[in-house]
Amino acid sequence: MVKRFKACKECSALTEANECQLCGGDLSRDWQGFLAIIDHEHSDIAKKMGINTNGKFALKVRE
Repeated sequence: MVKRFKACKECSALTEANECQLCGGDLSRDWQGFLAIIDHEHSDIAKKMGINTNGKFALKVRE
């Protein structure tokens, strides 16, 4: 069975659950680009995207 990630429309976090575990936002299956943040305090892209935690994120999430 293939695991399918869903991306949060609010914070771009990727999850297999039915609700975002970071912010509780709505999820979308229509997303692009996989981003893994290992050290958010020193990551320029995490700062630009407003990410303040480590984890898996989508670069682009569609409604």
